[in-house]
Amino acid sequence: MEFFMSMIPPTVTAQEHKVTVRNGKPVFYNPPEVVEAKGKLKSHLIQYKPAVPFTTGIRLTVKWLFPRGKHLDGEYRITKPDTDNLQKLLKDCMTECGFWKDDALVCSEICEKFWAEHSGIYIRIMEV
Repeated sequence: MEFFMSMIPPTVTAQEHKVTVRNGKPVFYNPPEVVEAKGKLKSHLIQYKPAVPFTTGIRLTVKWLFPRGKHLDGEYRITKPDTDNLQKLLKDCMTECGFWKDDALVCSEICEKFWAEHSGIYIRIMEV
């Protein structure tokens, strides 16, 4: 399975939790920017949800393509956000959309981020 979601990829990540204290206990929550990013990703992902969720090991290939601005088309992006943080948010959204029951099934990952003329997120899922 492979698809391309044409969009400006979010730059906020799952790591940007906030904390508050309720009844003397810390409570973690997502700030509005993270909630918005998750909503954006899920609204694009749901179109590609498999009829039957994956149940075996998966190789997940993701190419994050950010608007190039002054950079060359295809030039690697070496600035934040980090690929691991981008991937965590994406995999959380894919789990919530029903691509698989648990993202622990992802046993191989290839992740790259680029500056590109046509921004978006390319995703390829292969059973291994």
